Amino acid sequence: MIIDHPLLGPRDAAEFVYKGDASLIDRPDGLAASADEMHDYVYLRDNPAGEHRELWYHEQGDRSWLVVTRNTLTHEIIRVELARGVARERGRSR
Repeated sequence: MIIDHPLLGPRDAAEFVYKGDASLIDRPDGLAASADEMHDYVYLRDNPAGEHRELWYHEQGDRSWLVVTRNTLTHEIIRVELARGVARERGRSR
């Protein structure tokens, strides 16, 4: 699988480490969150069939974090974004 890194161009997926669901970017405020909110954040994950947003870490490269939108049935990569940009956009929309 080839991941088209936004800064470095096409890279083999072997350079990256899959880190899970991209919803992990939306971490609840640890001091204000209830125990149930923190439990759900830490332990509950979706396992969708189809389009899904995932966190990938470029371990053997520039050590950037990416949000990869991928079809879990076909492995087709639909979009690749820098995670810091996604996090900033979410912060502005709140």
